[in-house]
Amino acid sequence: MKKAIIGKKLGMTQIFDERGNVIPVTVIEAGPCVVVQKKTVAKEGYDALQIGFADAKERQLNKPEAGHFKAAGVELKKYLKEFRLDDVSGYNVGDVITVDTFNPGDKVDVTGITKGRGFSGVIKRWNQHKLRTSHGAGPVHRQIGSLGANSNPSRIFKNKKMPGQYGNERVTILNLTVVKVDKEKNLIAVKGAVPGARNGIVFIRDSVKA
Repeated sequence: MKKAIIGKKLGMTQIFDERGNVIPVTVIEAGPCVVVQKKTVAKEGYDALQIGFADAKERQLNKPEAGHFKAAGVELKKYLKEFRLDDVSGYNVGDVITVDTFNPGDKVDVTGITKGRGFSGVIKRWNQHKLRTSHGAGPVHRQIGSLGANSNPSRIFKNKKMPGQYGNERVTILNLTVVKVDKEKNLIAVKGAVPGARNGIVFIRDSVKA
């Protein structure tokens, strides 16, 4: 991985290419991010950059967090994320990473937290079908039905698809294409959908496949 940035998902829209084709895109406000810490193979055993995004007030951080920024001599940031890079020699603490790090046509991976749906049944969570709504089904049309455990093995096997917490998990969408970059407004348009609700924080980095 050679480059990465933190952003905020603004929503989806569509743009037209030079041929008039409609491209669905997700618009992300990416950066500016500041380098808070630089890690190297000689000291930490690996190359990485710790970058911060979105200005914060001191009352929004605890004392260790605020002290970490003050020791680096950079402004307080609300979000902090470490990215492992192939080479960090071109960066120093205090450097600003802007959206023009990426160019149209680049392939990126985008990580975000999906929308939380709370405790959900098997129909919503696993796309299972309802029971027959004819005679005798009773008031259990959306329930899971028989789990098939009789005297042998007398238990439910692990990983059975059952009701439970759905959403609110970290998801990465691989190999998305950067369609447009607006340096003045710190905006990047990525083809397709990315995880999370509007104003959710996302991490953009080089694609591991491309």
